[in-house]
Amino acid sequence: MRSFPLPVRVLLVNQFGVNTGFYLLIPYLATHMTEDLGLSAALAGVVLGVRNLSQQGLFLLGGTAADRLGVRGVIIAGCAFRTVGFGLFALGDAPAVLLAAAVLSGVAGALFNPAVRAYISVETPLPRRAEAFALFAVYGQTGALVGPVLGSVLLLVDFRLSATVAAGIFAVLTVVQALVLPARAVPAAPTSVFADIRACLANRPFLVFSAAAAGLFTLQNQLYLVLPFEATRATGWAGSVAGVFVLSTVVTLVGQVRITKALRDMPRRRTVAVGLGLMGLGFLAPAASYAWPALSIAAVVVAVLGLAVGCMVAQPFVYELVPAFGEEQVTGTYFGVFYLVSGALAAVTTVVVGWVSDLGGWLACLVCAAVGLVCAVCVRIPERTATWATS
Repeated sequence: MRSFPLPVRVLLVNQFGVNTGFYLLIPYLATHMTEDLGLSAALAGVVLGVRNLSQQGLFLLGGTAADRLGVRGVIIAGCAFRTVGFGLFALGDAPAVLLAAAVLSGVAGALFNPAVRAYISVETPLPRRAEAFALFAVYGQTGALVGPVLGSVLLLVDFRLSATVAAGIFAVLTVVQALVLPARAVPAAPTSVFADIRACLANRPFLVFSAAAAGLFTLQNQLYLVLPFEATRATGWAGSVAGVFVLSTVVTLVGQVRITKALRDMPRRRTVAVGLGLMGLGFLAPAASYAWPALSIAAVVVAVLGLAVGCMVAQPFVYELVPAFGEEQVTGTYFGVFYLVSGALAAVTTVVVGWVSDLGGWLACLVCAAVGLVCAVCVRIPERTATWATS
């Protein structure tokens, strides 16, 4: 970590704090609204859906704002918005206040997620960019592990205390970044925002890559959908779901940086394809376990390991490749479009996987395997219209 530039080190710590604050609160929000506040499950779903839509739907806004206004200011603004949003969760009980809090926290994520990745891309020398994103994943995963544990302890007192602490974490992050992140002059853009977006959408290799990367996010989502179901089926114990998350987290913390360093000399598209293929192939094990039930527990372990290792192989290089499709001054816009395209496709694909799960768990596992393999092939589709700089 110490070998990276100061802004990158700050953003690594920032990612730990962001995930700690987020997972300290959000996993317990639905229970708070339904049990503590007596709201209907439908209304709780609306609040959570609005938060997700505010974030996913505005990634493009965050990306273009980073290019035009500067990544530093957008990151700081994002953390400030989330401070206010999580503060409202602590102070308000009315549905209107909860919706406002959801919108603000979603907009916050839309602002700082593309901006942070754009900042790391610009500040890190190209030979070490994937390693920076590997460390970024480790810090984020650590925060995602610490957050729920801390939240469960604070909930023994009160949900409002959890929300207040989460808001306080984002307030500290806002101040630290304002003091430490260096201010950089933002050069005047030679083209308009809409021209930059049109250039992204006209970049066929970039769109193919973004669509293929949707497989990464789709399969990651199965940590919350298919794999918990398979773990419960295999063990007959709902508590085994926690083991899925612990195994995935520990493997990532131990292996992410090592794997990225080991693969840094491989062609990037090939590396991403291998990672997506591993993620998909892991789901063949639980699909096969329907024919051999005695292997069900081992099959779930294989699927979790395949998902974790494949993600470690692919994800840092996915983030490294995104800026390679455009000029440096539009890095934020490219990250915004990337998240919009891949996130939308991942959302649709995850709905399909959920629908198929009702027909049979084995079929859902086969669909997940197919998603990984098809996306791995799509990453390697030769493109004649552009040269991929890092291939």
